[in-house]
Amino acid sequence: MTQNATFYHAGCPVCLSAEQGLAHALNPADYAVEIVHLGEAPHRIAEAEAAGVASVPALVIGGQPFHINFGASLADVKGSV
Repeated sequence: MTQNATFYHAGCPVCLSAEQGLAHALNPADYAVEIVHLGEAPHRIAEAEAAGVASVPALVIGGQPFHINFGASLADVKGSV
């Protein structure tokens, strides 16, 4: 059964590296990964916050946020859009 996963990022080098190294490495038979660039989709910041995302890059699977390295706080992302 495929689980939905959402990878939130802001386009910074740390975020893009995590996207390539982690989000694209998940087996598509197990995870349907949606990539959300919050700089290009600022209307989704509230969604990320509601999912528990505090910094990006972050991967949310099954309602559980997993923060990967540290690119920027969500407050910083909100301030830049």
